Formats: sequence, structure tokens, C-alpha cells
Amino acid sequence: MSLVIRAARPEDGAIIFSLVRELAEYEKLTAEVDANEQKIAAVLFAPEPRVFCNIAEWNGEPAGFALWFLNFSSFRGTHGVFLEDIFVRVAFRRKGIGRALLKRLAAHCVERGYERFEWAVLDWNAPAIAFYRALGAEVLDDWLICRLGGNALASFALQGDAP
Repeated sequence: MSLVIRAARPEDGAIIFSLVRELAEYEKLTAEVDANEQKIAAVLFAPEPRVFCNIAEWNGEPAGFALWFLNFSSFRGTHGVFLEDIFVRVAFRRKGIGRALLKRLAAHCVERGYERFEWAVLDWNAPAIAFYRALGAEVLDDWLICRLGGNALASFALQGDAP
């Protein structure tokens, strides 16, 4: 059996979007998906992309993906990687694919001198949390993700300045 982790290419747009949809189904968040193949391809393969994707292939078949972007730590004074999504198709799990995707990004960080590699995990996803902890990842219980989106984002953006 052969595993290849490679950077996504423009012709991967359909498979990437398919994997995004499968991830949304797994997370019970299908209703949250507004993206489409064209939107994702336009962002990933822009002249100066700000988001990147690695594809995992098992014997030449798409098995999973990792979608990520650079972040920055003012405390460290350097960039890091934020993993937006990682997903391995059910039929390909327990083959080391998720670990290989994470390891590739960890190596990317080390090669470039980035100090952090971060991601979020749903609090109900006990198998993923256990897996991440087994890798040596620290699950930060004292940090909560805050999000403005949709109507709340638009409303806040239109509010007048504070006195």
C-alpha cells in the first residue's frame, strides 16, 4: 500500500470540495456549507494564495486532505500554521493518513522556523481529541473560539464608532 501526501493542484478542485462536503456531513454541519467547487478553487489557486491544501492519496485514490493557512503570534514574533480542516475518508482511516497529513504540516513549520501549529477540534469528537493528545498536542481548555459571522458580522461592521 502506498501513501502520497502532495500539494493540491488546480485540477483537484472537485475532489477538495467533495472532501469538504464529506467533512461537513461527519461534523453534522452540512447546512453551514456555502462554498462551492469554484469558490474553493479560486481561493486555493489564486495568483497569491493565502490558504493551502494538501491531498492524501492511498494507492492513487484521494483519501483525505488538510486545508491550512498562515497565522501570526505577536508573542512569538513569527508565523505559524493554522489547520482549518483535516479529514480522512472513513474507508481509509486507521492507516496513518491523518498522522501523515499532520506530520507534513509540522515539518513545514519546522523547515520555515514557524513556532506554532494550531487547530480546533469539536468538543464532542473524543476520538480526535485522544488522537491529538497521543501526538503530543496540548488541548487548550482555557481558550475559547470567538466568531462573528453572517448577520452579526454585518451588524457589528455597520455600527457607529464608540465615543
